[in-house]
Amino acid sequence: MSVPNGTQDPQRATVLVLYTELAPYVLACLNAFVETSGVDLHLVRWPVNKEAPFELAFHPRVTVHERTALNDEQLLALAHRIMPHMVIASGWVDKGYLKVCRAMRKRGAVTVMSFDTAWRGDARQWVNMLLAPTWVSRTYSHAWVTGEAQANYAHRLGLGADRVRTGFYSADTSLFVPLGERLLAERNSAWPHRFLCVARYIPTKGHQLLCDAFAELCDEDQAGDWELLLAGTGELHEQVMASSSGKHPRIQHRGFKPAKEMNDVVAQSGVFVLPSTYEPWGVVVHEHGCAGLPLLLSSAVGAAERFLVEGENGYTAIAGDKETLKSMLRMFILSSDAELTAMGRRSADLGRAWSPAEWARTANELLHATP
Repeated sequence: MSVPNGTQDPQRATVLVLYTELAPYVLACLNAFVETSGVDLHLVRWPVNKEAPFELAFHPRVTVHERTALNDEQLLALAHRIMPHMVIASGWVDKGYLKVCRAMRKRGAVTVMSFDTAWRGDARQWVNMLLAPTWVSRTYSHAWVTGEAQANYAHRLGLGADRVRTGFYSADTSLFVPLGERLLAERNSAWPHRFLCVARYIPTKGHQLLCDAFAELCDEDQAGDWELLLAGTGELHEQVMASSSGKHPRIQHRGFKPAKEMNDVVAQSGVFVLPSTYEPWGVVVHEHGCAGLPLLLSSAVGAAERFLVEGENGYTAIAGDKETLKSMLRMFILSSDAELTAMGRRSADLGRAWSPAEWARTANELLHATP
């Protein structure tokens, strides 16, 4: 069933967004686009992840449709009824979405493929590249991806430079920039000596590796007065908590926190850590950069491209390597509060440079592009 939030105006352009699992930061971008461009937007979404039950507030001109309530034929009928000027769809995972994009492309709409998968050159990606001429140009006129490694993939799928945009993800900067400004103003005398990791407890996020590395530093008397906070939940939550390092007295597991409560956790923290072994982008990096935290990221984190300048606002550790992770943790532990403050300010500057307002400008540019 759909949730009609507003009445469609025939004088306005109509946009159809075919999305997978919606997150608040995506909605912030969509709302900004609707507000600044004046479009009517129809959003089809997959069910929200039960491990992250976010509260979502939709703009009055956004009409929400649940994917589970629409089979492929009903989805196509919806598209023909609203006749969108532009369709933005999540990659190629949903075959029904692809059918809609092909049909709307035939009718002259701009059809945009969005994805965060970086080009890695594995066997599956080479197969996708070889098959791309049979379907990509018939389905999508443009691609909107997160970064340069993803743009490389889009080019290999047959889309030229003039048909590809970057910056598809943005944090909701209206929440995190003011938090960063407040925290940076309050931390003139002392910087919190706590590492913070915010991520779902799943194998690719590296929680166990981080706990092992930090616990070893503590036991080797190399952690100073630093602590480690972890926020989130997921399939490995209990297992990591129950591990010998996960139970270390200087490691705290805070569980899932809604946005308002997370502000208090961030306020207690001095460095954001994301030790993932696979992380195509990572909006959480943008969020905590805006909040004024220095960054320690693994080499697998795509968002480092835009939000981390090595040595200026943080450091990179080799993904999956405990020794380099320990070395980078130690770099922060040995930094003075003045050095940490300077890093935090640089993170905030980099984070502010991209926002839902910038996202909306790119969306509006695509809306008026040549199909």
